[in-house]
Amino acid sequence: MAQIHRNDIRNIAIVAHVDHGKTRLVDCMLKQSKVFRDNQQVGQFIMDQNVLEREKGITILAKNTAVIYRGIKINIIDTPGHADFSGEVERVINMADGCLLLVDSVEGPMPQTKFVLRQALVKGLKPIVVINKIDRENSRIDEVLKATQDLFLELVTSADQLDFPVLYASAKDGIAMTEPEAEGKDLVPLFECILKQVPPPVIEEGPLQMLVCSLDYDSYRGKIAIGRIFRGKVAPHDIVVTIDRDGETAQHEVGQVFTHLGLNRLEVDEAQAGDIVAITGLKQVSIGDTIASPEQPEALPSIFISEPTVKMTIGVNTSPFAGREGRFCTSRQLRERLYHELEKNIALQMHDTDSADVFLVAGRGELHLAILIETMRREGYEFQVSKPEAITNIVDGKLLEPVEALTIDTTEEYIGVLTEILSNRQAQLTNMHNDGQGNVRLEFRIPTRGLIGFTSAFLTSTRGEAVMNTLFLGYEPWYGDIGSDRNGALVSAASGVAVTYGLNHAQGRGITFIEPGTHVYEGMIVGLNSRTQDLAVNVCKEKKQTNVRSSTADIAIKLTPAVKLSLEQSLDFIKDDELVEVTPRSLRLRKKLLTQPERLKARHLAQVAEEE
Repeated sequence: MAQIHRNDIRNIAIVAHVDHGKTRLVDCMLKQSKVFRDNQQVGQFIMDQNVLEREKGITILAKNTAVIYRGIKINIIDTPGHADFSGEVERVINMADGCLLLVDSVEGPMPQTKFVLRQALVKGLKPIVVINKIDRENSRIDEVLKATQDLFLELVTSADQLDFPVLYASAKDGIAMTEPEAEGKDLVPLFECILKQVPPPVIEEGPLQMLVCSLDYDSYRGKIAIGRIFRGKVAPHDIVVTIDRDGETAQHEVGQVFTHLGLNRLEVDEAQAGDIVAITGLKQVSIGDTIASPEQPEALPSIFISEPTVKMTIGVNTSPFAGREGRFCTSRQLRERLYHELEKNIALQMHDTDSADVFLVAGRGELHLAILIETMRREGYEFQVSKPEAITNIVDGKLLEPVEALTIDTTEEYIGVLTEILSNRQAQLTNMHNDGQGNVRLEFRIPTRGLIGFTSAFLTSTRGEAVMNTLFLGYEPWYGDIGSDRNGALVSAASGVAVTYGLNHAQGRGITFIEPGTHVYEGMIVGLNSRTQDLAVNVCKEKKQTNVRSSTADIAIKLTPAVKLSLEQSLDFIKDDELVEVTPRSLRLRKKLLTQPERLKARHLAQVAEEE
């Protein structure tokens, strides 16, 4: 069939490493294209409406928007830059014909820059390089451009991909230029470059064919399928079929058809090939499915998503405080919620275990899983999770494990301590660059399990004066055992309410995580011991009352403030025999076996098994 071009539309994805300015650039594109009223207050990071995105300052979910420039509609796909959410990039990049690759003018290409560029080039997208944040004092535009060109040389799949335009921008100021020395006024050079360089959609004549790349849900309209139409047209009340990964088909009647403009979805009477649309009325549809005409039900290539590298268990809360703070606590409710998550979060995997109350969940990294846990607890779920661990494979009788590239930007004074910590985690130093001004970039090759629990040690040892980034490389033979660098836990020996007197004695043994008045139970972790072994302490112990009084008897005991661990820190902290109890109101650390005799018995059996 003949191919035609649709010149009234462009489809682009914005890809970059985390914190290189994607979302702020989208803000400026929306504002300067006049999709908002002049007096409308829209603020910053307009696309990041999710509460967790606002709190953490990163994009977690890919999003669709669109602007009109010179009568041409530019569909924009904003993607996450964090490696743990790379599944979002793989999911939505199928909708684009071109991409804006943002690179920080100081940091240059980073690990995730390489990942997102590789994905774009493999899909055949036309790249436009935008060197962002050129207003920074220590920007090094020439070096960053050279490093970006080297990255293209390494990744291109065809020679014409080496011919890419370069723009220089400050998303904060809303300007873009074709030359770094030029005076910027607005983003017109960027819009003009998009119209000139990004090819208009190439569409085939024939009946409907659309790939579902995203799902949304509305309490009134139900499930909403979002994707790009590659062939044909779709209108409300059309009869269509969905084709899943296994080739199974189901027939549906289309409810409503929407396109995007700004932050809104606009209902339309008809959408054509090249449009990115949202369709209602499809009850049985998943990401990667093809929506086609019943007359010619042909499936498009499904979306390929890389395998997860980290797993953990999520199970029903079995602590003595179970059911006190959550609305959804049963295994049936947990199962339904996790299966619902699988529909949208296709980089996630879930498997049943030998226990009906425990589910194995696998994702791209600790943060990927932590965001799921935090989302569920805010929805009212109560459960317990185990320590994250790397997913290993056995190929040809050899044990393989996931390996990642770790990049650390820090100063010279922390090279020694970081190298020592990472060498104990089986990391191998592959490169070190010193800029001559005391700033150093360290590059390591490290097994994924060496990164689990590393964040806390990293922040402590560098006093927050360093930044780390990772990139999944693949599976390699087992690197060797990694010893634990964490001390033992202070474990509550009794149930009750923690009091100042008991906590004062516990603080003589280490650091405490709870404050007076906190309800505790036997087996709950209340602190970190100053030594390597676990220690049972009674934080509920009160001072005995006597008739003897002294001049110092009634002086108030002053406690050291308790250390409060976040969810990510809690997951980093726990060992294999410990769990994190997650409720809408609390995070508690606990031993899997709550009583001291049970733990001693388990330790003895483990020693016997090891000797045999």
